[in-house]
Formats: sequence, structure tokens, C-alpha cells
Amino acid sequence: MTATALQPALAGRPPAASELTLSQIMDQHHTNLMGTVHGGRILNLIDSVAGVVAARHSDGPAVTAAIDETAFLQAVRVGDVVHVRARITWAGRSSMEVAVTVTADRWDRSVPATTVATAHLVMVAVDDLGRPRPIPPLLPQTDDDRRQYEQAEIRRRHRLALRRALTTHGGTA
Repeated sequence: MTATALQPALAGRPPAASELTLSQIMDQHHTNLMGTVHGGRILNLIDSVAGVVAARHSDGPAVTAAIDETAFLQAVRVGDVVHVRARITWAGRSSMEVAVTVTADRWDRSVPATTVATAHLVMVAVDDLGRPRPIPPLLPQTDDDRRQYEQAEIRRRHRLALRRALTTHGGTA
């Protein structure tokens, strides 16, 4: 009997169970030479929040396997309050996709938040030895959850097809 056969089935979880939003005021320490917030700072926030969401869904550590479909839509300025919202959109055996939306508004004005960046990350749950470990299935609850799950499956198929194509043609995946 395999180790997998000995493990009980993990109870599924809805996306809302691990969703998280982190807000932070951007200051002069976050700027680049253009005087706007450095894209690397936004990527750091995206990766950090996605890691927490993945760890919550999987009940333990998760590492970043891929960051893709990152789009910087608008510059973030000093004094902006950045809100990083992340949620699981797809879960497999040990990997999961986390969708992240970054919005910003001004610290001193009541104005609607503007979407400044979006990203999709693939996170892998790992055990104490750094090996992939099983995670709970995702249980989409709403029509939007189901739509995001279907879109995540399309992105996964594209990532895997690209990896196969690059490997077949002598590239690295």
C-alpha cells in the first residue's frame, strides 16, 4: 500500500476561507529613480500575500513555483495606500494558483481605489524536507469562483504546454 493510500482524504475549502487583503502606505523608502514606487516592492507584496493565502489553504508552508501574468497597470506614488488582495483560484494535488489584485488610493483623500497591478502565482505546498505535500481541494462556491477556477485551469494548461514545447525544442522549462 502506498503512503498516499494511507492518508485520509483532505476536506475541501472554499476560496473565501483563505482570502487575504494587506494594506500598506507607500513612503519614500519604496521609490525608484522615477520617484514612483519600485515595481519590485509591489512584487514583494504580491509574493508575500500569495504565500500567506497558500499556507492558509494548505495548512502549512508553501513556496512560489511561478509568477506569471503579472501586469503593472498604473504607477504607485508615495502616499498611496496599497491594498494587496489574494485568493486561491485553483488547487491540484500539491500546487495551487493564487490570483492577486493590487489597488491603490490616497492616504489623505476619500477616493475610489484604482487597480494598479494583477498577477497569478503558482504555489506548491511543501513538507519539512521541502517535498511537495497534498493539499485540500478547492470548493468554488459562487459563479465568480467557478469562472475563476475555469480560467485558472486554462492558464495551467498553457503553462504546461509551454514547458513541454520549450523542453522539446532544446530550451529549459
